[in-house]
Amino acid sequence: MTAAAARLDTAAAAALLREHWRTGRKMAALPAALRPAGRVDGYAIQAELEAPGLAPVAGWKIAATSRAGQLHIGVDGPMAGRLPADRVLEPGATIDLAGNLMRVAEVEFVFRMAATLAPRSAPYGRGEVMAAVGALHTGIEIPDSRFEDFARVGAAQLIADDACAHLFVLGPACPDAWRSLDLAAERPRAAVGGRYEREGLGANVLGDPRDALVWIANELSGIGVPLRAGQFVTTGTCVAPLEVRPGDTVLADYGMLGTISATFR
Repeated sequence: MTAAAARLDTAAAAALLREHWRTGRKMAALPAALRPAGRVDGYAIQAELEAPGLAPVAGWKIAATSRAGQLHIGVDGPMAGRLPADRVLEPGATIDLAGNLMRVAEVEFVFRMAATLAPRSAPYGRGEVMAAVGALHTGIEIPDSRFEDFARVGAAQLIADDACAHLFVLGPACPDAWRSLDLAAERPRAAVGGRYEREGLGANVLGDPRDALVWIANELSGIGVPLRAGQFVTTGTCVAPLEVRPGDTVLADYGMLGTISATFR
């Protein structure tokens, strides 16, 4: 924690963000006295999501792993965010868009951890990280922000705002054959009702979804946070964010890895 973060009332900042998340209200920015000065301060605010009495963290998200995602929220690199268990939905869920300013769905590769990666001084490599993975899942993220103009508030406030986390639809585990696939070359397709379709590419996610997983393992290690066994990591959208509106059903087809859908109202 920085000296500024030590003086920052992280609990008050997080409580304000949580209240806006709960009610669907938006703010221009955090009050100056509660505003993080940088990424570490943003993570210190975000960590309050693990306070006693709140839903446990079921997994992690990586925001802005693609150029399209970075442009969408006005940042130049990825950010980690927590996914509380009460925000994780079953496949085929119906999702209310009321109060959601972003109104996009994101098709993602999701890793379930079988072993904990604890904080340490040496960086984790891909082989070590992938050896700790128990399964691959499909997933659809429905992000949002508690800020009125999320593309202008900057990375530190967006990290405090849980890296634009909102809801997440987690699919079943994929066939074990996924380990022999080149995930960077995989091309999931997404259909948004009868309105349009888009094709994605695994390489859109920091060059490879596995490299995105390595990134978050080291990002969390750097701030003293373990990536725990049983938690999942959704690695960012490999399809350009899908604009959705009430009445749409998003169907993501990962080929041999399976399909997943969500409906919006």
